[in-house]
Formats: sequence, structure tokens, C-alpha cells
Amino acid sequence: MKVKGLLLKSSIVAALGGLLFGFDTAVISGAEQTLETLFSGTYDSLAAAMSSLGFLGKPGFWHGCTTASALIGTILGAWLASKPSDAFGRRKTLSVLAVLYFVSAVGSALAWNWWSFVIARLIGGLAVGGSSVVGPIYIAEISPAKSRGRLVALFQFNIVFGILLAFLSNFIIGRMNLGDIEWRWMFAVEAVPAAAFFLFLLGNPLSPRWLMTKNRADEARSIMEGLGAENVAQEMQEIQESIDLDHHRLNEPFFCRAYLKPILLAFLIAAFNQLSGINALLYYSKRIFEMAGANPDAALLQSVIVGATNLVFTMLAMAIIDHFGRKKLMLVGSIGYIISLGTVAWAFYTDRGGAIVLASFLLFIASHAFGQGAVIWVFISEIFPTRVRAKGQALGCFTHWFMCALIAWTFPMFAAKTGAHIFAFYAGMMVLQLLWVLFMMPETKGVPLEQIQKKLGIE
Repeated sequence: MKVKGLLLKSSIVAALGGLLFGFDTAVISGAEQTLETLFSGTYDSLAAAMSSLGFLGKPGFWHGCTTASALIGTILGAWLASKPSDAFGRRKTLSVLAVLYFVSAVGSALAWNWWSFVIARLIGGLAVGGSSVVGPIYIAEISPAKSRGRLVALFQFNIVFGILLAFLSNFIIGRMNLGDIEWRWMFAVEAVPAAAFFLFLLGNPLSPRWLMTKNRADEARSIMEGLGAENVAQEMQEIQESIDLDHHRLNEPFFCRAYLKPILLAFLIAAFNQLSGINALLYYSKRIFEMAGANPDAALLQSVIVGATNLVFTMLAMAIIDHFGRKKLMLVGSIGYIISLGTVAWAFYTDRGGAIVLASFLLFIASHAFGQGAVIWVFISEIFPTRVRAKGQALGCFTHWFMCALIAWTFPMFAAKTGAHIFAFYAGMMVLQLLWVLFMMPETKGVPLEQIQKKLGIE
């Protein structure tokens, strides 16, 4: 196999975790209304038992819990993934996550009650959270600086491709008239790519930067040569200086002044990602389009259109991210967010619905794909030094998924009253993101990983 072919193949395989991430995230949108009906008795019982505890006594809260159950696992997976990733390696950790994806798909499809369904979805969440940490780290660590943005963005491409596949799969299954088992097939489909992910990972090399942290320099050199590194000796020296094992312990405190800048950057980009409301659209797309006046079949089809738009603009962003830069993509995306979310809020306030909402959401998803969606995983994987990169990625992912769970859990309660207020809130948050991009976000395009930490003042 040619050198560039090995690098591309390894990146694509690692990015399959992103495809499963996207599929698992969006697949529930086609089933959540059926699940609401199926588990309504459970929701009523739980609400009655919690009637004295405010919002815990509302059935809508417990349906939000069902939808967000995967996200609870995702938060845990993102927070815990750094330890096995550092101890056992990026590739081995990805293999374990592939198994969790498979177990979740089969378990969700065969669930016999609410508890079994929630547990199966939580297991899938562990895989999603872990993948969002380990996948981008692995790709960043095997990639040269000049193409790192495009290769790490493969992870985001696969996320949106997985989202599109989930919407398309739901639409096709919805047209098959499968009756009461329709929702089960929607979840079962994920088992196929999960099994493929596990098998393909067997042919991937270990991360050379991780090998360096384990004092396995000869193996690291061999892999870097196989991946086509241009100046292996110089890169290995820079990696060793970054790790600096004589002066830093690999288990040194993460939350300290030395890492304050990258910690704040990772936290803010991850929080703003979800405060746009992106996952409210992905999880509740069918419901939102029905709120705007579409019938159920048309709502599923409009979800497919949203997924296709997401894919097209992600591909466009991937093509230019290493030339245009991370910061400029974020600026364009932020402005698109503000316009589209403001229009959606106005449409719901004035009962304009229909085509205006669809058009606005297409602009919204295009803005997300071109900006935050393409940049977040690249940016977080770049701004931390090797010795704490897994912990930094875990922090960003934990923040991302915590905010995602909060948005997904609360959206049904707010949307039940009026969709206008919640979308106006999302628009306001994107004004704050625009200010953050303008005045705080550094540009990292084309800068070797070991030099980025020097730009951020990390010795």
C-alpha cells in the first residue's frame, strides 16, 4: 500500500466512530414520538411518584429523559475515555467502543420495557462519548500539520454522514409499513456498521505519539515512516520535547494555570456548539417540522433534506479548512446561525411556519456544518500538548455532551409551550459566540501540534 494510502485509510477507519456517533445521535428522531406513546404509562407512573418535586412530576420530563438517556452515557464516556486511551492506546480503546456500539444497537432493538431501552441507549452513549474523544485524537496524532485539518475533519464528515444515513434509514423503514416493530428496526440497523468498525480497526497502526509516551520510540519511528512523515527525526524530537518526561509526569494535574488558556478555549467552543440548539433539531426534527405544519411523512422527508444539507456543507468546509482557517469558518457559521435562528423564532412568534421554517433550518444546518461542526473536533484536538491531549479532549467532549443532554432533556418542555422563546434564546447565545470568535479564538491552521502549545504560552 502507498504511504499516503495508509494514512488516508487509517484516518477513514478511525473516523467510522464518527459515523456511528452521528447515526446513534439522529436515529431516535424517527422513533421518539412512537416511544412517547409506547412508554406513556411508565411516564405517568414516574410523574405521579415524583409529583411533589416540580418538573420531575411532568411526563414531558421523563420523555426528555428517554431521548437524553444516550447523552447521559455520552457524558460518562467522554469523561472516562482519556484514561484507557492513555493507558492502552487510542486504537485499542476504539475497538472496545465499537463493541459497545454493537451491544447498544441490538439491545435497543430488543428492549422489552422502558428500563431496558434506557440502559441500552446509555451503553451507546458511552461509545459516542468515547469516540468523540479518542477518534479525533488518534487522527490528529497520525497526521502531518499540512493536512491535519482535513483528516481530522473526516471525523466530522462521518458524523454528518451518519446523521444523514439515520434520517434516510428512518424514512425508508417508515415507508415499509412495519407496524409496531418499526422503531425496533430503526435501532437495529446500527449493528451492521458497528461490526464493520471493529473489524476494520484491526488493520490500523498504533498512534506514534502515544507510543512515544510509552518510551517505544523504535515502533513510533517505524509507524511514522509508514505513514509518510517528511522528517521523522525532527518530528520525534519535537514530540519528545513536548512530552518532556524529565520535567513532567504524565499524570500531572490537568486543572492548573499552565493549561488555563486551552481549557477555557475547549470549554467555550464545546458549550457554544450545543447552545446553538443543533441537537434539539437533530433529536426532534420530525416533531419540529410537524409543529411548523408538516404531516408525518413530509416531516421525515424534510429531516432527510436537513441531513443532506449538513453533508454537503461539511464537505465544502473540509475542502477549505486548511486554507481558509478555523477562525474564518467560525465567523461565517456564527453569522448564519444568528440569521437562521432569529428567523425561526420570528416564524413561530407570527405563526408563519411551513416553508419559512424549513428554509431557515437549512440555513441553520449549513451554518453549523460550515462552521462549528467542521471546526470543533479539529480545534480541540490541536490546542492541548501531547501529555494532556486525551484529558483536554475529554474536557471538551464532556462539556459538549453535558450541554447536549441539557438541551435535549429540556426541549420537549419548552417546545410544548412555544417554540419561539427557545429559538430566540439559541439566537442570543450565537451572538455571544460571534463575540468570542472575534476576540478570543486563536487561529491554528498549518501550525504543528508542538508549536501550538508554545503559541498558547505552554512550556
